Amino acid sequence: MIEARGFATTVVGLVRLHLEKSLVPRSLFVPFQLGRPLGEPGDVGFQRRVLTQALALLERRDGPVIIEDFSDDPPGWVDTPGWRSRMDLEALALPPSRDATAWSAALAAEMERVRPHYEAAVDGRGRTSVGISQQPPESWPDYAAGFLAGELPPPPGGLPTAAIALRFLADDLKAYYGEAVQAQGPVPASRQLDRWFWSETVAGALLQELRRVGMASDNNALKTVAGRFFVPAPYVRA
Repeated sequence: MIEARGFATTVVGLVRLHLEKSLVPRSLFVPFQLGRPLGEPGDVGFQRRVLTQALALLERRDGPVIIEDFSDDPPGWVDTPGWRSRMDLEALALPPSRDATAWSAALAAEMERVRPHYEAAVDGRGRTSVGISQQPPESWPDYAAGFLAGELPPPPGGLPTAAIALRFLADDLKAYYGEAVQAQGPVPASRQLDRWFWSETVAGALLQELRRVGMASDNNALKTVAGRFFVPAPYVRA
């Protein structure tokens, strides 16, 4: 409809099958990590190349359907040599399974170590993506751990259900750690960041535990969000 009114359009897509099925007039397929259609955060030069190639498709008239592949290799899959987190989290032990009180205490202790790095990241960037859970970070440990005890804590603010509240809290938790770990030193590749979070943090282990509990729940909404949104498929533990 937009094209019929004389406006050329172009799309940047992360899943080639979606572009092939939707048959938009012009699209640029980028084989990047989901959520990063322009590449890695902060890489302005690379992001400009993606946008330039996508916008150049507006000049093409050889359709009706054009699908072009981005010309560079995917970013974020080459490890930054020698990268390690500067946060001292290794000494923190994981609590017993489903011990809600112990998990809450462990996450609170870890977040206290992460907090200065997160605050430095916010000061340096002037913004944060944390906040969709509508809860302050200091309330996250108790709220999340409540689900391990079989509770469905009331959702905060205008969120409709406890399941949605926990899903957004999981997103906030991942963002909080992700921003913090990139506050200083060389920037890790996205693959390094994921490996670190899911293998070296209490937060990552808690989300694994919440996934298992949610998947076994009689609450269909909690079961759905736990299975789909808490842990990326490559990092799901048996």
